[in-house]
Amino acid sequence: MSQLNRYPSAAIFMHWLMLILLAGVYAMIELHDEFPDGSPSYELLETWHYMLGLTVFVLVGLRLVLRSRYTAPPIEPLPPAWQRRLSRLVHGLLYALMIGMPIGGWLMLSAKGETIPFYGLTLPALVPPNEELAELIEEIHETIGLTGYYLIGLHALAALLHHYLIRDNTLQRMLPWGGRKS
Repeated sequence: MSQLNRYPSAAIFMHWLMLILLAGVYAMIELHDEFPDGSPSYELLETWHYMLGLTVFVLVGLRLVLRSRYTAPPIEPLPPAWQRRLSRLVHGLLYALMIGMPIGGWLMLSAKGETIPFYGLTLPALVPPNEELAELIEEIHETIGLTGYYLIGLHALAALLHHYLIRDNTLQRMLPWGGRKS
């Protein structure tokens, strides 16, 4: 596949790095419930959930800068307009997830009066402690987090459907190894 029909290497790298980070964010929060509340393992997984989430937030900024510097390679053959609109909507929601969830987590920890760890640093609180606000943000954070599973799954399913059923180059444009139509 020609380089003109693929995303730039930096964009491909960032796409798959974000997937790995998001998988880590979700894994940490799911696994922490396997340990007693307050245990060292529970606390460690929760801390890594926070740090990986904030890493997503930092890197999504870089990803947006990269996106502004290139035009997405064309999908061949061109999908119908409704699919292109749905794709833009899902991508927009994924970016909102990658930006909003870390900010929501930071706000929640701030409202709980907890420290916000980030690789040896302690980030400043965004709001003063407020138990009611913390509970509200936590409910919203958990609900959006569950929605994230569906968005990520929809994104992956669409890529696979385009590759195996529609047989266009949607997935190939983002594969790190170039990919071939099967």
